[in-house]
Amino acid sequence: MTESRLWLLRDARATHRQGREATAQRQHERFAGMVTYARARSPFYRRLYQHLPEHVTDPMMLPVTSKAQLMSHFDDWVTDWEVTLSAARAFVEDPALVGEKFRGRYTVGTTSGTTGTRGIFLLDERSLAVTTALLARLLSAWLTPADLLRIIARGGRVAMITATGGHYASLAAAAALRRNRLVRSRIGVFGVHTPMAQLVSGLNRFRPAILAPYATMAALLAAEQRAGRLHIDPALVVLSAEGLPAGEYDRISATLGAKVRQGYAATECPFLTYSCQYGWLHVNSDWVLLEPVDADYRPVPPGQASHTTLLSNLANRVQPILRYDLRDVVFVRPDPCPCGDPLPAIRVQGRTADLLAFHTPAGEPVTLPSLAITALLDRVPGVELVQLVHTAPAHLDVRLQSAAGTDAEHVRQAVHAEIRRLLGDHGLGHVIVARGEGPPQPTPGGKFRSVIPLR
Repeated sequence: MTESRLWLLRDARATHRQGREATAQRQHERFAGMVTYARARSPFYRRLYQHLPEHVTDPMMLPVTSKAQLMSHFDDWVTDWEVTLSAARAFVEDPALVGEKFRGRYTVGTTSGTTGTRGIFLLDERSLAVTTALLARLLSAWLTPADLLRIIARGGRVAMITATGGHYASLAAAAALRRNRLVRSRIGVFGVHTPMAQLVSGLNRFRPAILAPYATMAALLAAEQRAGRLHIDPALVVLSAEGLPAGEYDRISATLGAKVRQGYAATECPFLTYSCQYGWLHVNSDWVLLEPVDADYRPVPPGQASHTTLLSNLANRVQPILRYDLRDVVFVRPDPCPCGDPLPAIRVQGRTADLLAFHTPAGEPVTLPSLAITALLDRVPGVELVQLVHTAPAHLDVRLQSAAGTDAEHVRQAVHAEIRRLLGDHGLGHVIVARGEGPPQPTPGGKFRSVIPLR
């Protein structure tokens, strides 16, 4: 890495201050540099780009890539030739290694396959350094001096409510932080699948200054606070992973008495965006190229929703991600954002989470975020793809696709056992977990929903 962390921090601040032209220039230079690097070091990209000119600066000249395509060519895709898919899979199958560096150099994040393919992604030191620099820029945009004083007065404790038991990016980051003795006691990790009563009790004891849950979990916690069971007073709530209906963010803010912000990111690129006070997501386009496109991968103009979105990560060199189909619907604001931030402002329309709503035998409502189940099932060996269909108030169908070379029936039994255990922990042991008809199915638009709630 030629850029030091201090240089990256200064450059992120200076670029933002200089405005759109400076940001566009950084993006242009870094995109061209990443294409050149990928062609030189990745056999996959060398073959993919073999008929292209030597120097490519126009993204439209490049073919589109996908998670399924990159994962199927993993060993030729990575630029570190000592990294193999078999070694990476062995690493992520060991939950004791969460937060450790793969081969002593790379942070590992996995995706749960909600778009149809499970992925293993590596972050090199350059990516981590860029993430740190952009995190500093994010916090300077979010926090006033009064906010900082409020966080300090509450002990600076951060409660992360996330998927546990796997090599998820947020959990790996938390595990790495907790190895630092100076901050260990200030980082609390709570499993998204924890029964609500236990989660509320744990948060009441921890008393976070910053709360970082999935968006749907924040909505559920706000209901617990309003009911008088949760008693926390965070200064900042940072939402992730999913979208919520308009008005929910203000309700969470008012109920918890906190500033609420959110981000749209991906394991493939953890520093994609950050939100402003008007609810728009600003793209870190000095390090990211985000292309809203139509069904034929042609550019969609601002003010029009895309069919999908292509991502180019301009920092990560160990696994170059260039014109990668995120399969998310994005709307780019056509005029400047009223917050004054010069970075492009977007809204994401393709990440609205689903909730599973049940009742206990006594009639008490229990709501489970879809991530509470899908993150749990991601630990089960042999699961390629899973889809839950809530067909009746106390009936859940499981559509399952097992990995090649596995015992499909054994995998199915393990999946059903995990779901029944989770439901039992929430007082829902009466819910029937049944075999769904056929494999997991995409929507008519090609998107895959891991959970289809009861209508």
